[in-house]
Amino acid sequence: MTQKERDRLVALKKAKKGLITQSQAAEEIGVSERQVRRLLGALKKRGDKAVIHGGRGRSSNRRIPASIRQQAMSILSQPVCHGFGPSFAADHLREEHGITVGRETLRGWMGQAKLWRAKARQAGKVHQWRERRSRRGEMVQWDTSDHDWLEGRGERLYLIGMIDDASSEFTARFARQDSTEENMRLLKIYVKRNGRPVAFYTDKASHFQNTPRVKRDDKQLPREERDPLPPTQIGRALNELGIVWIAAHSPQAKGRIERSFQTAQDRLVKGLRLAGAATLEQANAYLEEKFLPWWKRTLVCVPASPDDAHRPLSQAHDLASSLSHVETRQVASDYTIRFQSKLYRIDRASVRAGLRNGKVRVEKRLDGTVAVRFRQHWLQVSVCEPRPKPASVAAPMASVRRRRKPTVPNEAMRSSMFHFLGGPKKTKLKAGQNQPGGLSR
Repeated sequence: MTQKERDRLVALKKAKKGLITQSQAAEEIGVSERQVRRLLGALKKRGDKAVIHGGRGRSSNRRIPASIRQQAMSILSQPVCHGFGPSFAADHLREEHGITVGRETLRGWMGQAKLWRAKARQAGKVHQWRERRSRRGEMVQWDTSDHDWLEGRGERLYLIGMIDDASSEFTARFARQDSTEENMRLLKIYVKRNGRPVAFYTDKASHFQNTPRVKRDDKQLPREERDPLPPTQIGRALNELGIVWIAAHSPQAKGRIERSFQTAQDRLVKGLRLAGAATLEQANAYLEEKFLPWWKRTLVCVPASPDDAHRPLSQAHDLASSLSHVETRQVASDYTIRFQSKLYRIDRASVRAGLRNGKVRVEKRLDGTVAVRFRQHWLQVSVCEPRPKPASVAAPMASVRRRRKPTVPNEAMRSSMFHFLGGPKKTKLKAGQNQPGGLSR
């Protein structure tokens, strides 16, 4: 019996003996007079146990059977469910196995079974809180997450994502590399679905900003006084589409997209594991069919303003032309241009005044085709075989010195050398030596 129940019992016994009225007992206990009369009647029948709730010590009528608990723990103990949190585990049991268990109930079960343990929370560095933008499409955060999404089952993938700052709407796709082309593919998907946002908020990666090359004498110059850098391919595309690019100076500044990647690294990785995804196509299929619908159903919020800041594409915008790799080339005298190690010939029907030795815009589009534009006119081009190189004359090989074999002298050589040297030379004889062919004196 608790202290509150003891105080209630004392007040009821005083009212029973007539020391206080039922109204005073009701005020002291904090119940109505009608409830006091009920408690007094129960006091006569049950004694002091009347102040104890009748359901104490009994199982709840809504208690989940032990067999359901055992089945749920058996499912979550499998290796494929390793690392599941209570929220994701509850969704998995409900959607895949038809077991409906509350998240907090499952949290207690998993804690007792040592399948989950709460992480110790630590106070991190405090950053100034920024209020959400009021309109959808007013600012969209854009970034790439490098993570082991397939947990070693397949190739390494990158998740390129965009999240609306006002509503937390998430658009993403997996790619094999974090390249300009793959980022442009996601930009094309976003613009086709929603329209042109007012601004994109990104980091200072090389896709969005060129690295400045500062001369030795210009290191002390402020950034505003340095020569402006040419835009990147994505920067040029955003400029042509009329979208503002905003650079973040720290990861915390674009915290909304960073936190979305944390959620994906926890929930999306486990979903891909359950689906058995091992390829890029399977990962993107699960992302579009399962994860993004769950995100839209669960995490998307209503913006403060009902107005939509997205702007539609007009006739002045050529999405395929803007979202391409663009370079400038000079037309040769024979109306050819060279682009990415290939020679292109401009068709005769597309030749116009000023084209020879003029500048043209060459576009390598996302579908692999090449388009050429001169001023406001599109030119028909075709790949032609490169000019044959002149046959080069092989340079004579340097003579190799070889050791000559010694020449055996013959009779003619001896005779010539005899006459060249002037016959045999006379030599003086020492005393006591005999002359050849004669007698010694």
